[in-house]
Amino acid sequence: MSQTVDRALSILPLLAEGPADLGQVADRLGVHKSTALRLLRTLHEHGLVYRQSDQRYRLGARLFALAQEAMENLDIREIAHPHLVRLNEQCGHTVHLAVHEENEVLYIDKVESRYPVRMYSRIGKPVAITVAAVAKLLLADLPEPERRALAEQLDYPMYTARSTPHAEAFLKELATVREQGWATDLGGHEESINCVAAPVRGADGRVVAAMSVSAPNVVVTAEELLSLLPLVRRTADAISGEYSGRTPVKGTPA
Repeated sequence: MSQTVDRALSILPLLAEGPADLGQVADRLGVHKSTALRLLRTLHEHGLVYRQSDQRYRLGARLFALAQEAMENLDIREIAHPHLVRLNEQCGHTVHLAVHEENEVLYIDKVESRYPVRMYSRIGKPVAITVAAVAKLLLADLPEPERRALAEQLDYPMYTARSTPHAEAFLKELATVREQGWATDLGGHEESINCVAAPVRGADGRVVAAMSVSAPNVVVTAEELLSLLPLVRRTADAISGEYSGRTPVKGTPA
């Protein structure tokens, strides 16, 4: 029975490459055509594959509906939270998770620092979109026309001397963030607060959330915080793997 299930499931990635006829399926599985036909018929009955008029098979609409339903029921906060807690235990600093919704970037989770100096950020509160590291990651993933349109309609308050001053500077920074795959806010929102962030990606590679570690410079210097970047990126990768189903659920690597 397990071999039959394995063979049936092996058909799906084959058809993801494009339509295939019975002979191609049988050859890929290394089985007789009658066996391949039996498997295809079962998958067809469940709507997971579809037989075209040219007798080739392709992935069925039911498979896409199941995938969409699964994605809609995934809670990125629930998946990420244990990883954020573990990261906080390792470094001691404030950890945030944020998402992009309706032209705002919102914090959806926060694990407080173990140090007495606390940050004023709150779950559900929008971030300073033109300077926050999590916002840069989320907006950098947008298609270029969307990035430019959004950048040109934003205001650019000068929270500090290091704040992003205008749209062109913001777009240049987003391009850098998109290329390097991580972002920082080094005193751009508050002179005394530094932040380093990494993206959480879905199965399609798109950025679905961003997580960050933040700390005041009375606790650690900007250079010391930046040294945590590999740990932050590994944590984000672990969340991405669990969210997208690419890896088994494991503890975040140290």
